[in-house]
Amino acid sequence: MSHNCSGHSHGEDGHNHGPGDAHDHSDDIEPALQTLIWKQIDFEQIRTLNESESDAGAKVVEKTWPQRLEPEPELASDADEQLLIFVPFAGVVKLHAILLRSSADSSAPKTLKLFINRDDLDFSTASDLQPTQTLELSQTSEIQELPVKRALFGNTYNISLFIEDNFGDDVSRIFWIGFKGEFTNITREPVEVLYEKAANPKDHTLIQGVGDMAAHGTRHGM
Repeated sequence: MSHNCSGHSHGEDGHNHGPGDAHDHSDDIEPALQTLIWKQIDFEQIRTLNESESDAGAKVVEKTWPQRLEPEPELASDADEQLLIFVPFAGVVKLHAILLRSSADSSAPKTLKLFINRDDLDFSTASDLQPTQTLELSQTSEIQELPVKRALFGNTYNISLFIEDNFGDDVSRIFWIGFKGEFTNITREPVEVLYEKAANPKDHTLIQGVGDMAAHGTRHGM
C-alpha cells in the first residue's frame, strides 16, 4: 500500500510536550487498569492506512493488558514511515491518556497527531488539518503514558492516530496501543422520550388553539 506524502508538513510548531512522555515504570502505570478502555473499543471497525500487513493496526489495539509487552503481533508501516490508525468506541469516552509501546531504535514513532470524531481522514487531510492535540514520543521500548488535554477529549466517539514521522527509519513500528479514560454507554431511548415529552405539549396547545378558534367562530356565526 502506498500513498503520496508530498507536501506533508513536518514542522514542530504547536506541538505539545506532555509530562511523563519519556517512560513509565510498571509500578507507576498499574493504576491504569482501573480506567483502561479496552472492552469498549469497536475492534471490527478499526482501520489502518499504510500498514505492511493487513489488520496489523487492529491487532496491536486488540492486545490485552497482560499481552502489552509481547513482540507479536506488531504494526509496521509500508511505503514510508507514516501510519494513520482509526479507532472507534462503542460509546462516549472521556479520554485521559494514550498508552503506547514501540521500539528503542530509529523505527520508534516520533510525532503523534490526534484527531477526534473524524472518520474521513487520509494522509493528505491529516497533514493539512489542525489536530486536536500533537504529542512528541520518546525513543524507548518501555510503555509510554501520554496524557491528553482532557478538556479537548471529553466527548470522544472515535480517535485517529497519525504517526507523522519517526527517528529516522523508513519503517515505523508499534507493538501496543491502549487508551485510558472514562466510558459512557450511548443510549437513544432517553432522547426519544425527552423529544416526545417536549413535543406533546406544543402539539396539544396547537390543537387547543384551533379548537378555541373554531368554537369562537361558531359562536359568532350563531
